[in-house]
Amino acid sequence: MASLEAAAENERILREIESTDSNCIGPTLRSVYDGQEHGHFMEKLEGRIRNHDRDIEKMCNFHYQGFVDSITELLKVRGEAQKLKSQVTDTNSKLQDAGKELVNSMEELKQCRLQQRNIAATVDKLSLCLPVLEMYNKLQEQMQARRHYPALKTLEQLELIYLPRASQYRFCKIMSENIPKLRSEIKDLSMSDLKDFLESIRKHSEKIGETAMKQAQQQRSLDSIVSNQQRAGSARRARKEAGLGTELEGDSSSPMSEQDSGILDVEDEEDEEVLGAQDLVDFSPVYRCLHIYTVLGARDTFENYYRKQRRKQARLVLQPHSNMHETLEGYRKYFNQIVGFFVVEDHILHTTQGLVNRAYVDELWDLALSKTIAALRTHSSYCTDPNLVLDLKNLIVLFADTLQGFGFPVNQLFDMLLEIRDQYSEILLKKWTVVFRQILDQDNYSPIPVVSEEVYRKTAGQFPFQDPELEKLPFPKKFPFSEFVPKVYSQLKEFIYACLKFSEDLHLSSTEIDDMIRKSTNLLLARTLSNCLQNVIKRRNVGLTELVQIIINTTHLEQSCRYLEEFITNITNVPPETVQATKLYGTSTFKDARHTAEEEIYTNLNQKIDQFLQLADYDWMAAQGSCEPSDYLSDLIAFLYSTFTVFTHLPGKVAQTACMSACKHLSTSLLQLLLESEVKQISMGALQQFNIDVKECERFARSGPVPGFQGDTLLLAFIDLRQLLDLFIQWDWSTYLADYGRPTCKYLRVNPNTALALLEKMKDTSRKNNMFAQFRKNERDKQKLIDTVVKQLRSLINAHH
Repeated sequence: MASLEAAAENERILREIESTDSNCIGPTLRSVYDGQEHGHFMEKLEGRIRNHDRDIEKMCNFHYQGFVDSITELLKVRGEAQKLKSQVTDTNSKLQDAGKELVNSMEELKQCRLQQRNIAATVDKLSLCLPVLEMYNKLQEQMQARRHYPALKTLEQLELIYLPRASQYRFCKIMSENIPKLRSEIKDLSMSDLKDFLESIRKHSEKIGETAMKQAQQQRSLDSIVSNQQRAGSARRARKEAGLGTELEGDSSSPMSEQDSGILDVEDEEDEEVLGAQDLVDFSPVYRCLHIYTVLGARDTFENYYRKQRRKQARLVLQPHSNMHETLEGYRKYFNQIVGFFVVEDHILHTTQGLVNRAYVDELWDLALSKTIAALRTHSSYCTDPNLVLDLKNLIVLFADTLQGFGFPVNQLFDMLLEIRDQYSEILLKKWTVVFRQILDQDNYSPIPVVSEEVYRKTAGQFPFQDPELEKLPFPKKFPFSEFVPKVYSQLKEFIYACLKFSEDLHLSSTEIDDMIRKSTNLLLARTLSNCLQNVIKRRNVGLTELVQIIINTTHLEQSCRYLEEFITNITNVPPETVQATKLYGTSTFKDARHTAEEEIYTNLNQKIDQFLQLADYDWMAAQGSCEPSDYLSDLIAFLYSTFTVFTHLPGKVAQTACMSACKHLSTSLLQLLLESEVKQISMGALQQFNIDVKECERFARSGPVPGFQGDTLLLAFIDLRQLLDLFIQWDWSTYLADYGRPTCKYLRVNPNTALALLEKMKDTSRKNNMFAQFRKNERDKQKLIDTVVKQLRSLINAHH
């Protein structure tokens, strides 16, 4: 069985070898080598080879004749092939000769086609490179034209769009490497433009501020026209109701009838359109630079740099010139620069997104407010011209209104103006001190003569004086007051106008303006005018006539205070019965001046009396007096008569007081003559002469030099002197000593000390004159009597002491 299986396996392998492709026979042979029957297989294989060889031999024997025939034909074909080869060779040579020109043409065509392909490739490459070059050229032109923001856009397109398409070229690589440098150059150039812009706005700040303030002034002028029309209508109604039309019409030349200082007025012909900040300054550099830095991712750097530089410029702008206070133009330039600075910042704030913010602008404004207010306080303190202060106030108001129009808070400026208002009031007071002094120094202190109705009306228009009796008198006639009364009254009104002008446009209520005017006017009356009047009254060379006229003048000025009250009410529209209304101190001011003048009259009159008494030349040792009063006393009495004649225009009490004061002073001074320490001895004859002079004084008192005294009231001024003289002349010592201390005593006004002093002088005289007659009995008795009276007087004095 095993031999049969091996024979079958060998047969199968042989069939596979015969039927299988030679390339795939490997596995079949592998199975033979793997088997164990190699010899048996080789026998089978050889037997199969012999069988195939027998089959091939049989087939060859069958086709041999056909093979011989084929070889014979093949030999024939070889001859023909040789012929054909020679023919083909000839034909080929002929063809080669004929195709040389074609080959040359084909070579030329090949070269042309190659050039065409190269040209097409070049065109394709150039189509990629030319836009790059064009964009780069455009970039260079934009940078040369300083169009930095478009240049940055071009550079961005070049980098992102065009260069990537031609990145394989070396010049594009060079361009790519230069892009950061170009970007940095654009950044630097835009920063340079920003610096130029900052320099430009620094130079143009003053012009920008001037323009902005002109616009604000034009708006204020329009508002002022409407307001003045309304105010004028109400003022006319108020004057008509108060009946003071004549008084106010007489002051048509006052400051209220004129415009404020012309330095701030808008000219009528200035109708051209006022340019804004954007018309005066090109803001495009800052916009471009902002966009460039934003695109480059350096916006924070740009914002910080811009704000830092503007802060530096703000500090420079806020630094005033040292001589700014000398002229209004200095203040104007200072304000123009500040306004220009903040107008630019406001424009930048509203036209850029975040370059500056409100907090930054407010910080700068707070700095500007503090610096500006400090500078104004310092420089305004040097100013002594009220017109300059008023113009400065108008300029500050315009400055504040301008910036308020741009949204900046300006309350601190108006608060500072209230401080300047106090300074302005002080300057006005100093100015009016000079004015009042000039008026008082130039016055002739005599009633104003009136020669015509026109002069009368003119004076009555300047000062509210009404006297029906004076109006009835024919011309020429005189006002009771001198010229300084209407002049002072007019100047009081001018001062009120000046105060009112400062309070305009300060956004104050009518009550506040009225209170301010009244307080300033009170200062003018109670301090300035009062001091001027006091100085005039107390100066050395003032005479009694001048003092009398001053009293008359102050009386009329005191009566005019109610008209000043009404005048202030009319211009402020605040009724005087308002609870908070301040009352004028004019009445007390003029009363005080009048009282000082009265005291000065009394003092002056007493000094004149003293001057006459210095001329007294009594012979204190005279044996007998004359029958006539002394010459000096006659002159003194004549002087008193003429003086009291001038007092007829004075109030009755003043004239009476002056007369009583003069008589008392005369009586006291005469008594002092008797008691002077230099007068050692007085004779009875001298005392009789002295008695005659006292009688002359009493005659003057009885004559009534000043009306209004009841009975012999004026004689009481000489009662002390009269009783003393009567006691000595009548030698009525017994009565004096007996009745002393009783209310009904005849010599009640005689002081024992005075009597003793005078008696001592007469005792010494008696001793010296009678040194040789002391042996006479009557003289000795008289001397003893004098000694006895002296002892009794001393006892009386000691007892009452």
